[in-house]
Amino acid sequence: MAESVMKKRAGWRVKLEPRLDVPPAWYPPLVSLGAIVLALFLGGLLISAVGGNPLKSYAHIARASFGNIGVLSDTIVKATPIILTALACSIAFRMKLWNIGAEGQFIMGAWGASAVVLAPIVPAGASRWVFIPVMIIAGVALGAVWGFLPGYLKAKFNVNEIISTLMLNYIAIFWVNYWVFAVWTEGGFQMSPKFPDAAWLPRLADYGKQITAFRGLTTHGGLILGIIAAVVVWFVIYRSRWGYEIRLIGDNPHAAEYAGVNITRNTVYVMALSGALAGLGGMSEVAGVIHRLQTAPIAAGYGFTGIIVAWLAKLNPIVIIFVSVLFGALILAGREIQPSGIPKMIQGIILVCLIASDYLLRYRVRIVKGEEE
Repeated sequence: MAESVMKKRAGWRVKLEPRLDVPPAWYPPLVSLGAIVLALFLGGLLISAVGGNPLKSYAHIARASFGNIGVLSDTIVKATPIILTALACSIAFRMKLWNIGAEGQFIMGAWGASAVVLAPIVPAGASRWVFIPVMIIAGVALGAVWGFLPGYLKAKFNVNEIISTLMLNYIAIFWVNYWVFAVWTEGGFQMSPKFPDAAWLPRLADYGKQITAFRGLTTHGGLILGIIAAVVVWFVIYRSRWGYEIRLIGDNPHAAEYAGVNITRNTVYVMALSGALAGLGGMSEVAGVIHRLQTAPIAAGYGFTGIIVAWLAKLNPIVIIFVSVLFGALILAGREIQPSGIPKMIQGIILVCLIASDYLLRYRVRIVKGEEE
């Protein structure tokens, strides 16, 4: 006769349970903070592995980015395009549309704004009050077109938006390269002629004669565009009917469809808006920093950095502003850190840790005593 033997586990063990309720408001930020701390720790280990001092490296990043008003201004310049690309990613991600094409939309926005000057669409003698609004419209429009295309393909033919947006990145790169090398090249170099001063976004340094403290500060009007865009996106997402539809589709598309929400139309609109925001980032970069159109490195990875920032900010448009400043600091200080790939490596580790930390938002970790089996 077979006898069942009861065994009892000794000690404690970790048990994972699916969350049936919504975690408290303080929990997601705490998880994100923990992911960042873990990422910095892992980054420190890798810095040590190549012969560096992690504490000194991180201290240098802080000094080089926030040490005085001058470097803080440069940090904000780096953060400005990240704000806009992160907003572009956040509104698409909110609806579970994986727009990986903010880089290409950024580039096309830069091209559209440059065409206003180089085609020219606006005469060279026009004032800044004419140039800047038209450049904004052109940058937003070209970015929106580059977002509309994968949105339409997704809505009508269920084409995977990750693939289509990635492929459009490469098309945007080669499109801009053609114009820079062949049509708008300056003396055969990989750049266009410089824009007239009227096509520049105003900088704080421009008002140095009136306000002494502004002398040498590079922060430009793109920051104002980014802040306004963040407020508008926040209002759309959290205070408008359309924003409610976007969130509903992202949370439960079947319930949204049952409620009569037009998922096809919203897919196209949200992707177009996402592209428009990234295109505005491209416009701010050529009009506020470079003052000419260059080859594809003009984007400098801002589109992909925006993905990390959007996730770190939990898709909150206002939080995106502050997280972008931190990543702007990492990019700025990265110019002085060797090996030169360290800042990109840290960004990648942060993204991996953030994605992994979402597991803690979906599952509850419990430590339980040994139980009979």
